[in-house]
Amino acid sequence: MGKKIVVTGCNGQLGRALQKELAADSGYEYIGTDVDELDITSSSAVLEYVRGIKPYAIVNCAAYTNVDGCEKNEDLAMKINAIGPRNLAVAASDADAKLVHISTDYVFPGNGDRPYKEFDTPSPKSAYGRTKLEGERFVSCFSDRFFMIRTAWLYGDGKNFVKTMLALSEKNDKIGVVDDQLGNPTSAAELARAIHLLLPTDEYGIYHGTCEGICSWAEFTEEIFRLAGRNTFVERISSEEYKRRFPESADRPSYSALENYMFKLNTDIRFKDWHDAIAEYLG
Repeated sequence: MGKKIVVTGCNGQLGRALQKELAADSGYEYIGTDVDELDITSSSAVLEYVRGIKPYAIVNCAAYTNVDGCEKNEDLAMKINAIGPRNLAVAASDADAKLVHISTDYVFPGNGDRPYKEFDTPSPKSAYGRTKLEGERFVSCFSDRFFMIRTAWLYGDGKNFVKTMLALSEKNDKIGVVDDQLGNPTSAAELARAIHLLLPTDEYGIYHGTCEGICSWAEFTEEIFRLAGRNTFVERISSEEYKRRFPESADRPSYSALENYMFKLNTDIRFKDWHDAIAEYLG
């Protein structure tokens, strides 16, 4: 049997992509777990589970990612996004296992004019960002062998922006999409590949892991429709206009693009350009 890799949040987009990625490598045994099998917010449950399995590594893909939901229930978000990673970090150290923790571009304020590097100071503006940042802090406090990867605009097998836009295009001739928020659309398959390559190394620390290139949500949507052969018109709207249409929605960063600086500086791992990645996904 290969080295055991425990993946939390295994039913999410990244968890599924990792299962596919690691299936081809006989050196690893993928052990998927989700909230039904393991509640990461329970420290005793996590410790008992990890001690029982004795994994080589834990990959934490579990998170409360509903940005609007986090605003309404920050306590629950804090339990899942901060206490959960703390429990996994403690258990990983106890089992002498590596920990891969997935974080987000939302830990930054999103008001910059150049892509954020790993050394830039986080200052989140949303409950989602705040709780994810606390998770980062716990991981760096309690785990001595961690890879922390901040990613953004993730899409894969599951509910995501790409599928939402394609579903909307079936019922509408025109869709309003925000054009003043810039970031990096990222394929879950690309991120899973990077994790796979990082796992056997000792190059610990914080990484930014996104597909290369920057666009707005509207530009991303136009490319999705072009590749899918859809004729739906993309109406480029401002965040302000979106907020008028959906007053309940939380504030999003206007510029939260990430630079994969540490991957480039420290490893041979490179991500595809976002155009190529979305073409592959839709193909």
